[in-house]
Amino acid sequence: MNVAKNKYIKYIIFTLSLVLFFAFIFNYKLNNLCKEEALVREAYNSDEHPKEISEQYTVLLENLFDYRNKAILDKNEDILKGIYDTNIKFGLWAYEQEVKKMKYLENWSSKQGVNFNNIKTKVKIKKMREREKNLYGIICDVSTEYKYSYENDPDKTNMFRIGTYHYLHVKIKDGNYIITKEWYTDPFADSLNLENIKSDDIKNYIINHEEIHPQLTKEQEKAIDYAHRYCGAAADEEFGLKFNTKYRDFNGDGGDCANFASQIMYESGKFKKNEIWNYDSGSATKAWVNAQGFKNYIVNSGRGSYISKGSYEEVYKEAYNLTPGDFVGYEKKGRITHVSTVTGFDSKGYPLVTCHNTDRLLVPWDLGWSDKAIKFHLIKVNY
Repeated sequence: MNVAKNKYIKYIIFTLSLVLFFAFIFNYKLNNLCKEEALVREAYNSDEHPKEISEQYTVLLENLFDYRNKAILDKNEDILKGIYDTNIKFGLWAYEQEVKKMKYLENWSSKQGVNFNNIKTKVKIKKMREREKNLYGIICDVSTEYKYSYENDPDKTNMFRIGTYHYLHVKIKDGNYIITKEWYTDPFADSLNLENIKSDDIKNYIINHEEIHPQLTKEQEKAIDYAHRYCGAAADEEFGLKFNTKYRDFNGDGGDCANFASQIMYESGKFKKNEIWNYDSGSATKAWVNAQGFKNYIVNSGRGSYISKGSYEEVYKEAYNLTPGDFVGYEKKGRITHVSTVTGFDSKGYPLVTCHNTDRLLVPWDLGWSDKAIKFHLIKVNY
């Protein structure tokens, strides 16, 4: 009995040792995987601002991003490849992601009948430290401004801006930056596998549409002003590139797009809070902060109604019925995963949206969402 008991005890000890060992290994790997993401979150959740960051580093980084922008404009993969250390797997992955983005923008501009004339980047470094000699870890806000014109109206320039938040490793070589790793939320990620949309009917309809000059209510004007002021890294510099600190940022809890869309409606002065649609002291109801819940509430409450729903090919003509203050819901796998608010039109009357996740200012409503698996919900808001 004692022998059997000893064997049982040894078996329990051995089993516990294995559990502890694998738990240690799992936690070690998990900590390493999350380490960099945690660093990014810490930087953006902190009010700490570096007191001294050399302008030289900001200029070098802006030059690096603008060189990448030039590669995208020229559709030159060789130029793009020269920015990355593709001998390192993280550098190779970052390069491959940018190639996909470049091809997506080419496909979208072909469908749209536009040419990109310029892409310009501004960088605000949040944190920077030397990881080893001539290798730096950088956390920064990046505001990228795109200018485009229609093929049949080249003299009219349109502009939109996208704000992204980056964590990257760069090494300095011959006075230039080379990217060895880069992490950021890609605003075009949902369409990087876009099948080419090159329908002549779509393109001809868009490029021959007339410019739109809607009559706006005071509430719509207030909604637009609020959206443009608080769209984060995509906003004008004079607004500080920040969200409204009066409201909690829900990016760390699944996303902030519906929260921002709700803010825009409420701050317009047209719509009052209630038990279903409410924000108070950092807490929000599902209808306020969840994209699916927000869409359902607006439609079911009578505060809004459907214009159209379906694939891009099914709704793109109906989209011209959108007006500032209305919103677009983006459906993936049967659920609304994102919402954005219409805040303007380009020179051909194409609706432009402003939102969080990622931060967008006056971006064409389908840009970054043109994948055939995505359905659009075009919602009229009763201003």
